[in-house]
Amino acid sequence: MDAWERFKKRFIPNSGNDFKAIDEACFWRVDMHSHLLPGIDDGVKDPEQTLVCLQQMVAWGIQRIITTPHVSRDWYPNSSAMLREGQVQLQALADAHDLPVQIDVAAEYMLDEFFPDLLNTDDLLSFGTERYLLIETGWSSAPQHLDDIIFRIQTRGYTPVLAHPERYTYYHNDEESLLRLRNIGCLFQLNWLSLTGRYGNKVRAQAQRLLKNNWVDFVGSDLHRPEDLPALGSLFSLPEYELLRSQPLRNASLLP
Repeated sequence: MDAWERFKKRFIPNSGNDFKAIDEACFWRVDMHSHLLPGIDDGVKDPEQTLVCLQQMVAWGIQRIITTPHVSRDWYPNSSAMLREGQVQLQALADAHDLPVQIDVAAEYMLDEFFPDLLNTDDLLSFGTERYLLIETGWSSAPQHLDDIIFRIQTRGYTPVLAHPERYTYYHNDEESLLRLRNIGCLFQLNWLSLTGRYGNKVRAQAQRLLKNNWVDFVGSDLHRPEDLPALGSLFSLPEYELLRSQPLRNASLLP
């Protein structure tokens, strides 16, 4: 029994093959936010879990995965060199199982007090010709001086992409701040799990507002573990799935 069959037996015993075989589901073709390097953050724990996730993403039509481990000094002080080594191992895992997917690595950078040091030394992993840089902010309160940080990111030649803005509760009643971020050139990445209600109804409602405003530049799985896969798969039967087609998604521009 391979890793995928073990996963189905444990988590979706009545699924048959329907859950896996939707090969055109991810029309955006590139997943640019996930946590698939084993054991280095709060994502997958071992290569077997990684393999299950890769198999499903490929079956849904993903051709390139840019996995983005957390980088924060206090919680996940991952170095760029370590992440590049992980990319080599992840591609080898995919190749060994004949998965037709290109694996790359970037990072999800916490805008903490140590981030400016990484920025000043250009010790950052971006993706795409636009040098997209995936950033996140803290959960408890709105970040201080975010406009200034975004400006500094841009002056270093990067294009900032705010990860899952729908999940920050301090923006749920502050659409004006989100509009200001877009106006100064910050792009938005939506978690497709948010559209399924995985993070609650308030986050789902905020995700729907982003869709209504056409403010979604990237869609990402933010996949952390095989247990996320059933919720991810539920998107394809929801009305929000079709709304994604109307967004100015840049995912496909990241294809080789």
